[in-house]
Parts: sequence; C-alpha cells; structure tokens
Amino acid sequence: MRVEPDAQEAVHERTQVLRRLRRVLERAELTPPEPDTLRHPAAAEVAHLAQHALRSGPLAPERQSRLAARLGQVPPAAFGPADPQDHLNRSVTRALRAIPERKGADGQPVTAVLTVWDERERAALTSALGLLGRVWPEAAAEVRETVTEIALLDGEAIDGFTDFTVHGAVLVHRARLTDSAAGLPGPVRFAEALVHEGTHTRCNAAALTAPFLTPDDAPGDAHSDQPRDADGTGRVRELLVETPLRADPRPLTGLFQQTVVLARSVELYRRLTGLGPAVDSRRATLLRGAHQAVDTLGTHTGRLTDHGKELLAECDGLIGAAA
Repeated sequence: MRVEPDAQEAVHERTQVLRRLRRVLERAELTPPEPDTLRHPAAAEVAHLAQHALRSGPLAPERQSRLAARLGQVPPAAFGPADPQDHLNRSVTRALRAIPERKGADGQPVTAVLTVWDERERAALTSALGLLGRVWPEAAAEVRETVTEIALLDGEAIDGFTDFTVHGAVLVHRARLTDSAAGLPGPVRFAEALVHEGTHTRCNAAALTAPFLTPDDAPGDAHSDQPRDADGTGRVRELLVETPLRADPRPLTGLFQQTVVLARSVELYRRLTGLGPAVDSRRATLLRGAHQAVDTLGTHTGRLTDHGKELLAECDGLIGAAA
C-alpha cells in the first residue's frame, strides 16, 4: 500500500482478504459463496464467527447449520447506500462497547443507531461521490473497490467507523451529508468521510499481507470475531499513545491508520482549494492533525516494519508539500 490511492492495488488486497475468508469457511466445512457474494460484509461476519468457533474444535452440527443458513441468505455485494441490517446492527453494538461512555445534556448515555437512507440523503451521497470523482478520481476509484456498503448512523456517540468483522462496510453519521454550522458543504464533508473510512478499510486489508507494525504491536488475529474499535483501528497488546482524532489514548496501530487518513484528507482538501473559507479552515485543521500524527509516530519508528516506515515517509512528504 502507498499513501496515493490505487484501485488496482486495492483489488489485489481485497483478493487476499477473500482468499483468507474462503479458507476459514472451508475449514469450517461451509461452502464458500461466489466471489461477488463473499465480498459482502455479512459474509465476512459469518467467516469471523466460524473462525472463532473453530478455536474450540470442529463446529457442532447445529452451529454449522446456522452459519450455513446465514451464509445462504447473503446477497451479492453492490457498492452503495445500505439500510439497517442485522450484521450492521451488531457492528454498531460492538463499536459502542469499545468507546468510553459519554452522557448527553439530559444526563443519559449517548448512543448510536443505524438509520434508513431517505431520498435527499441518497441524492447527497451521489453529489459527494461526484465531487470526489471530479477532484480526485483515483480516490473515488479506490473507494468503489474498497467499500461495499455505506451505512448511516444517527445519535451522538459515533461520527463514523469501520469494523473488520464486517469488512467492506463503512458507517458514517448522517449529519455529514448536510452543511456544517461553519459552512462546510455537505458534499465536501461526506467526500472526506468516504476518504477517511475508505482509507481505514484499505489499511485493514493491506496490513494482512504487508503489516505496518512489528508483531508486538500489530493487531492479533485479524479474522477473529473480536471487535475493531470505533475508529476502525483494531486492538494491540501494549503502548497507548495520544492521537489527533481521539480524546482517549489509542493503540499504536490506531495512530498509524490516523496518520494515513489525515495525510489523504489533507490531499483531498488541497484539491478543493478555492471553494471558500470553511474549506480552507478545515484543511488547516487537518494539516495540524497530520503534522501531530507524523511527529508522534516518528518517535516510535522502531515499532514499524519497513513497509510502515515507507508509508510514514510518504505521509510526511505529502503533508510537507501541502503546508
């Protein structure tokens, strides 16, 4: 993987993910579906559940039957908006468990729920995709190869996340489809969200075959059913660090993914220069965060693989050119 988007490389990495999912299903004596169906996030969830069950030995017939039935209901994958479904609801539940509890103005814990796309939101998504395709066609092409389902969140708890258990799904708050209070246009905000969550998805796939972190800091079994955190960055065994995008300390793998996300986001806004002061202000905010991420990650290069060091250098170069 490189910091510059590459749809062809994304397809190669996706193929490696599908091969691993297929092997898990075969070990569980479940018939893998056709590739277009295996790409569906619900199929990935079945493979994760099977992997978890296999740790205790061969699947019991009843469990095998239930997973086979669930797998048989998965439709072919298709890029675009996704309304609430069971596998996505379970993903939100995992994400809520993985973040610190916060209370709203009414004193009750804030939460997040999936919501149905309305026609205006679907039109706004089309506008965001069109904008991304015009200003950064390489990123738009990569998103279409990396992401399968785009689900909408409501509630105050989560702005957006990915979850490797349902790989290919991205979940983004519906407010990102509308103009911000500061005047940032909705299509720009959602284009940024697609780059952001699409980059997490790409990193999750790329790290399977070319890890960014040394074994002591890399996430554990990427195909277990353990939840990824709400930033889509997974779990590691040690070393929590401060990061630009989260108030709570994150594992080093989280900082690494944030660095790539921020570098790409800065590049997106460089391509949007001239669209108004709100766009320029957002670019400046992202640039500050990107410098912070690169500087912090630079103090932990001994924990990066050669691949990780190369990608960090690319991020540093990109944000340096954008300053």
